[in-house]
Amino acid sequence: MWNGMRELLRGRFARRLALAFAALGVGTAALTAVLVNTAFTARFQDYLAEQQSSRQQQLVSLFAAAHSRDDTWNTQSLDQLAPTVAMTGSEAVLLDAAGRPVWSLADANVDAATLAMHRDMMGTGALGPPRSLPVTVDGQQVGTLQVRVPQGVIPAVDKDFQASVNRLLAAGAFAAALVALAIGLFTARRATAPIAELTQAADDLAAGQRDRRVASIPDNEIGRLATAFNTMADRVEKEDELRRSFAADVAHELRTPLAIQRSQLEAIQDGISKPTENVIASLHEETLRLGRLVADLETLALADAAAFTLERAPLSLTTLVRDTITDLAGAFTDAGLTLRTDLHEAHVDGDAVRLRQIIINQLTNALKFVPDGGTVTITLRTHDGWAELRVADTGPGIPTEDLPHVFDRFFRSRAARADGSGIGLAVAAELTAAHGGTLTADSTPGRGATFTTRLPTR
Repeated sequence: MWNGMRELLRGRFARRLALAFAALGVGTAALTAVLVNTAFTARFQDYLAEQQSSRQQQLVSLFAAAHSRDDTWNTQSLDQLAPTVAMTGSEAVLLDAAGRPVWSLADANVDAATLAMHRDMMGTGALGPPRSLPVTVDGQQVGTLQVRVPQGVIPAVDKDFQASVNRLLAAGAFAAALVALAIGLFTARRATAPIAELTQAADDLAAGQRDRRVASIPDNEIGRLATAFNTMADRVEKEDELRRSFAADVAHELRTPLAIQRSQLEAIQDGISKPTENVIASLHEETLRLGRLVADLETLALADAAAFTLERAPLSLTTLVRDTITDLAGAFTDAGLTLRTDLHEAHVDGDAVRLRQIIINQLTNALKFVPDGGTVTITLRTHDGWAELRVADTGPGIPTEDLPHVFDRFFRSRAARADGSGIGLAVAAELTAAHGGTLTADSTPGRGATFTTRLPTR
């Protein structure tokens, strides 16, 4: 039976839950039996105590009547009471008002053996504790009766009734255990099935099945745990895809300059070409391209951990933006672009180096996209506790299908006029998020693009 239950309920928790239900049923029935028996016994004890008190009062009344009849304690009259007292199986000693012995059953030649015989015949049980009861006539105490009456016993029919109740309770306990076990089995299977599936899904995910998800999601705490697991698995799968894509993109970005360098060097080695100034310049340019790519990769890695490496300090964002624009003004002039600014005072808590990098990446991105004769407008405002930096241009805009991907790593729009690693905007977005802000893009093809950086003000 135990092995069958182990097969029915796979898992120690399920078995414990089922057994807990069974134990609860048995314990409840046992507690009921104890309470019933306790109440039953207490009720009979009260009943027997009432019987003893009733017999005692009957004897007191008997002796009080004898005194009322004779107006004194008459030994002959008291001896006539002896048979009645003996029939009850009681012992009695009478004292007068002064506490002197007046009469006892021994004085009437009734011995203890005779009393015991009467108790056995009547089935009244052993004698109870002695009691001293006042004997009063017309409101005046005329003596004291020291008496011991039988304690009484529970009748056999009552004992049979109690035994039958106990048998019913035992049967009820067994039935309750079976019902509780059945309910426990059902509840345990129902409660642990999602846990078992969740455990199996976690094992499968750890074994490399990145597409493994929990299918059964109940509407309870376990369901919320399963939902959290599926969310985590989705993120793990997405991170794996990003990691693979990142590795492929890096390999692709490195392959082109390396291939150019290799082909030119092999041509020189084979004597096909000579190391002229143009060849050396080309090799130098590809080397610089590799250097920029490695620097961008390093910057991206630092951006991923920016929340832990930022050196925050109160600063004027307005001054930082103005200084950065001044440094890049020559590049915009060389590209034939007009720079317009509308800067209002704004203060933030941030890393000046990282914030400057956010601004530079957006401005250099405009240099790549805006054609000669275009305009780039930079505005800075504060609104509802946020500093909003907008970089708007009059370039060709971002194609609708490209707009959701402008902050993806290594993404390069087909509208770009110059080559690049495709990391600049991704780095800017990462650094902005590390400062607790957001970087968004808005564009209409043919009507330019606007990048908005929002940072919490100080």
